[in-house]
Amino acid sequence: MTIPPTAKRVFHGVLHDVYQWRQKLFDGSFSTFEMIVRQPSTEVIATVNNKIIILMQEQPGRKVYPSLPGGRVEVGDTALHTAQRELLEETGYKASTWTVLDEFFGNQKYYFRESLFLARNCKKVSNQKLDAGEKIKVTFVSFDDFLQLCRNPCFVAAIPLKFMMY
Repeated sequence: MTIPPTAKRVFHGVLHDVYQWRQKLFDGSFSTFEMIVRQPSTEVIATVNNKIIILMQEQPGRKVYPSLPGGRVEVGDTALHTAQRELLEETGYKASTWTVLDEFFGNQKYYFRESLFLARNCKKVSNQKLDAGEKIKVTFVSFDDFLQLCRNPCFVAAIPLKFMMY
């Protein structure tokens, strides 16, 4: 779903904006509709030999949780460049081959573009360069373990990716 041209931004946050608009209903009355829009982000399924890189992340106020490398696409940046940068910063790895696996766009009430990449033949080229609010341990899992991880509610990954893996 797209935001109608008549929508007005009623909240502008760091990650989320809220838009509202009046919409005519089938009975002729009007109602206010709204949508949350989030900045686009990326996730990377990165392979080293026959293993997949999984991050064990810790952030202030949260317990350690598993995730994929990835992050927010900054204004003026591309999803691919963001995925490459985040993989390098969070893991110290670079990939020789990049493929877009899919793009997800939220739903009718919560919109954001999330690009999912496959990064093959990753090689360690540097140390991690983490943000001040990140502690990340790089781990490696088999494909079968990755499938099981996608069933774990603590695994932070795009919901459509988890469904894809089911």
